[in-house]
Amino acid sequence: MFWFARPEPRWILAGSLVGVIGVGLRAWAAGYLRKQEELAVGGPYAYTRNPLYLGSAVLLVGLGLAAHSWISAALAVAYFAVFYTAVMRREEQEMRQKFGDVYESYARVVPLFFPRWSPYRGPGGTGSFSWRQFMKNREYRAMAGFLFVLGVLVIAWAYQLG
Repeated sequence: MFWFARPEPRWILAGSLVGVIGVGLRAWAAGYLRKQEELAVGGPYAYTRNPLYLGSAVLLVGLGLAAHSWISAALAVAYFAVFYTAVMRREEQEMRQKFGDVYESYARVVPLFFPRWSPYRGPGGTGSFSWRQFMKNREYRAMAGFLFVLGVLVIAWAYQLG
């Protein structure tokens, strides 16, 4: 991605704003996700079955904008489409096995990736957002990675100035 980058301040700013939305979505989702304990259906999980991956996609779009490179953006989207589609399908099978009919009723009305407009209000987990859960899921690593890549792009821009 960096080889094709042509960062400029306005593109770094635009990409940062989009990326922050992705990071925020991932953080919101991580505060609801109690892996292997209960089916997450609250918060962003009421709109999409995969808010973490949706957040990652938005984050990648933001980084593509910040890099100001359509080649970088296309490579990132292609990687995401191939890799994460397979991951989502595999995880979906695991959820069906673990949560059975509850997951089936949830999956019938909540889309796999692109969100629905109104929240799901059916059976499933009853949790609420928890900062402790956010930390347990180590979602701060996505934020740190995002900031690191933005820092590299700022350095690349400064280096171009010469």
